[in-house]
Amino acid sequence: MSESNEKKLDATGLFCPEPVFRTKIEIEKMQVGQVLTVSADDPAAEDDISRWVTRNGHTLLNLKKDGNTITFQIKKVK
Repeated sequence: MSESNEKKLDATGLFCPEPVFRTKIEIEKMQVGQVLTVSADDPAAEDDISRWVTRNGHTLLNLKKDGNTITFQIKKVK
């Protein structure tokens, strides 16, 4: 299989609303069932992206904090 089921988005160094805006753009390009891993270091991203995922009916598989970096794993559901 040439196309991986997992995509990555590096939103570190970007500030609200860029991380959530870029997450939205990437998710829209993906197929249902694919997983997007987003890295961000904007403190607001944790709430912004988590709320966006819930509001849009996707699944937040994992949220991990490592120092200032927050990593989200989002599964596209629809």
